[in-house]
Amino acid sequence: MKGLVRSPERVWKLFLGFSAAAAICLLTDAAAAAPEDDSFFTHLHTEKAMANVTVTPGRSGPVDIVIQLETVDETPLRAKGVSVTLSDTETGRKLPTMVASRSGEDGWQVKVVSLSAGKWMLGLDISISDADEVRVESPILIK
Repeated sequence: MKGLVRSPERVWKLFLGFSAAAAICLLTDAAAAAPEDDSFFTHLHTEKAMANVTVTPGRSGPVDIVIQLETVDETPLRAKGVSVTLSDTETGRKLPTMVASRSGEDGWQVKVVSLSAGKWMLGLDISISDADEVRVESPILIK
């Protein structure tokens, strides 16, 4: 029975080893259960302007639409205004046009109270100046 008798130091090391293994298992499970970044990103462009658009979260419910505008030379585009349209491509339902609020020199933001799952057509009306306006559209997918 020589192998069953353990020194207190050996028992302590075994305890620490098992504790570390249990902690790693718990952390791994927590990371696996953490929600993924479910934002939807799209890049839109025309001959006059480009827009990087992120819809967060990219699932049904309330969403934030963040828009970063650039010139075709990839410098910040200081637009006078931006409005957003959303229409459900399957049903044809259109949400009322939303006026984006400025967030920085080239950033704009819109909060949508509720967006249902499905494929939507996102439209941006970008007012570059009093006489110059650009419209771009892109499909987005909401889970």
